Amino acid sequence: MYPARFHSPVVALCLVFSFQFAVAEEKESIRHSYLVMGAKTAIIGEDGAASWEYAGGSRDGFVLPNGNILLAFSDRVEEVTREKQIVFSYARDKANREIGATQRLYNGNTLVTELGARPRLLELNSKGEVVTDVPLQPETDNAHMQTRMARQLRNGNFLVPHLLAFAIKEYSPDGKVVRVLKTDLSELGGRAAENWPFTAIRLDNGNTVASLTHGNKVVELDQHGAIVWKVTNADVHGLFKDPCGSQRLANGNTVIGSHGANSGISMVEVTIDKKIVWTSDNALAAGVHHFQILTTNGKAEPGMPQK
Repeated sequence: MYPARFHSPVVALCLVFSFQFAVAEEKESIRHSYLVMGAKTAIIGEDGAASWEYAGGSRDGFVLPNGNILLAFSDRVEEVTREKQIVFSYARDKANREIGATQRLYNGNTLVTELGARPRLLELNSKGEVVTDVPLQPETDNAHMQTRMARQLRNGNFLVPHLLAFAIKEYSPDGKVVRVLKTDLSELGGRAAENWPFTAIRLDNGNTVASLTHGNKVVELDQHGAIVWKVTNADVHGLFKDPCGSQRLANGNTVIGSHGANSGISMVEVTIDKKIVWTSDNALAAGVHHFQILTTNGKAEPGMPQK
């Protein structure tokens, strides 16, 4: 039994306040600058102010090593300078209905994901010419729900989340599906939980981190599709609201953005132990579709962003 002095209401209240202050202090010790895409497109500094803004309605994008910003909109992809000069562009093929994602590839070309009658991945050279055309197998004609954040892997294959197929498929450059990771697992609530994969991130250890929008969770799957880690709304006090974009940081933390959070906290950073260490309620990040953490306390996030 604790000594009687610990039963004092005054002391107990002080302990509660001390704990809350310690948590707040830890969260405040982390400062990020980050690019947000969604209703607003902006780079938000570590001080919370916008250092750069562009046309809204963006879906995906990256701050490139040269400082330019590569952005995907529903009808086009643009690379723009900080002075907002367009230096690269691609307009959606008329045969399709939407563009879902973009990525600057390891060889300097640009990946574009098109949704519609001909769902596909396009690799474009610096002139915007198609170098590679990879047909996709989304298992639905619903263009908006066919796929989202497709990415090229270091081995040259492509990792593609297919929402209504409840599947993350890895494609070879010739369009063959070489691996499938399912997200309608019984341990996650089956299909009734609507664990639609939106963002899929292949880690260096071969595991895959996936944001499961509508299912309001983020999971890490091993190479065989078994769950090795997950974070749900039960772990973050209900802060996930249709989590779309996510990013695994170099320190092992995971940042998750909630597209359905039109006000209040829309971005959450959790440790591997599911401890919340940073949040954003910045108005420019409301309804965030995807994002990129750029710096932490003045130090740049290294390498190709895992997002």
